Amino acid sequence: MEASRIAIPIGTALDRFIKNNQDQFQYASGELSQLLRDIALASKVVNREVNKAGLIDIMGAMGSQNSGGEQQQKLDVLANIRFTRALAKGGEACALISEETESYVDLNNDGNYVIAIDPLDGSSNIDVNVSIGTIFSIYRRKSKEGMPIQELDILQRGAEQVAAGYILYGSSTMMVYTTGHGVNGFTYESTLGEYVLSHPDMKMPIDGNIYSINEGLANTFSPSIKSYLEFCKGNNYSARYIGSLVADFHRNMLKGGIYLYPATIKNPSGKLRLMYECNALAFIAEQAGGKATDGTNRILEILPRDLHQRTPFFVGSKNMVEKAESF
Repeated sequence: MEASRIAIPIGTALDRFIKNNQDQFQYASGELSQLLRDIALASKVVNREVNKAGLIDIMGAMGSQNSGGEQQQKLDVLANIRFTRALAKGGEACALISEETESYVDLNNDGNYVIAIDPLDGSSNIDVNVSIGTIFSIYRRKSKEGMPIQELDILQRGAEQVAAGYILYGSSTMMVYTTGHGVNGFTYESTLGEYVLSHPDMKMPIDGNIYSINEGLANTFSPSIKSYLEFCKGNNYSARYIGSLVADFHRNMLKGGIYLYPATIKNPSGKLRLMYECNALAFIAEQAGGKATDGTNRILEILPRDLHQRTPFFVGSKNMVEKAESF
């Protein structure tokens, strides 16, 4: 039976909000609450470093590549270190799946949760001061506590997430998350050093007139995607594409719209990663009344075959995603 929601006023600190809603968690022993606090703490450190990036020489490329073969930025690596340390010290996570590491990171065999994270989404925008973000998923481990981590703990469907969220580092820094009981957004108040509730019970408009896609790749799209784009233009939809997944998703979350990253000739399986990008945003979208699909299948029902599996991704307002599917 679903726990009743507690009406909590805007301006409530994140820690108090988590405590007041503790009974919504299936495993109400404080572990999941501590995980969310650990992630929030690491994001505050990353936020500070993002804001000072131009002053302390942590902008630019590292000269190495991540698990997806993409050029690593200095802040990518730094953010990965911050989140890994925070989760390791917190002790509640047994393993970490990150875009920045080839394999999972074994943190603590006594932990009960697996974290999948993109520590800093939108790396190409770091040097030009455009919004970037962090995306995270939290899963409950399936093997017994104290045992070595197994594949069944790592490769779980998105539908098995117990929590997911993102942090947006922009004109203001926000943390948006769900534990399966709606979506709430918190804005970082830097003078207090606290996230405070600013967007309670967020709902994605069921329809919209914004489409977000990299049209520079249009010649590599399938005929069906090209037809859908013509439909959007024929209906005078607004094209809005930032190039930071979190930022594009967040805008559409508030205003209504659809984000598309389809299969292309270069990336026939899509480009975005299922485990630490798409699953989290799909969970949030559905909890806010939206929809997420790979064009045919519900994202949350896809069984991952490996940590860095890619998938086409269509997410946003329910009516818009269903219209895109019809093409």
